[in-house]
Amino acid sequence: MTEQGFYNTILQHSTAEFKDRGSKFLAYAFPIETADDFKLQLQLLKKEHPKAVHHCFAYRIGTDGNNFRSSDDGEPSGSAGKPILGQIDSKGLTNVAVIVVRYWGGTLLGVPGLINAYKTSAALALQVTPVVQKQVEIKYSIEFDYTQMNEVMMVLKQYNCTVLAQEMQLFCLITAGVPQNRRQEVLYKLNDLQNVTVKQSG
Repeated sequence: MTEQGFYNTILQHSTAEFKDRGSKFLAYAFPIETADDFKLQLQLLKKEHPKAVHHCFAYRIGTDGNNFRSSDDGEPSGSAGKPILGQIDSKGLTNVAVIVVRYWGGTLLGVPGLINAYKTSAALALQVTPVVQKQVEIKYSIEFDYTQMNEVMMVLKQYNCTVLAQEMQLFCLITAGVPQNRRQEVLYKLNDLQNVTVKQSG
């Protein structure tokens, strides 16, 4: 999944709809960084669709392949969450979640029918949002004197680091994502500067 320090993800939300024998499956795909991001989206969708019978989902976070979850939310075991996760994985994506909201149409679809519906709706939602390649980044907090601002920013820019947060006072604090494959060079350059402290964070 992390070929040369890169991974595939999506940057924007997308939705798709699939119908089968009266049941309606609404799939929502969106980018997430943490399980809390996901929980927030799930709460929003439950508020938006209070009459839906199921809110099934799957997500994968991070690049080590170990942080994922799937839920059938009351559907027969393995008929919803796994097929949704299968679609995320077949595209080689991470930091992505898909929630499929089901409105029941009065006809039982059976396990094969459910697997097909959840798989298809998840696949459709992921098809309509562009896949992007992002760098695997490691988070660092960098503290420095205001006078070092330009030098610190120059290093971050030179190595395509992502500035995630910044506090600018007399002493400045920047949280930055440093590309995994350039980490040694970035740390060497930053540590070479006067009055700059670099710590790995989060």
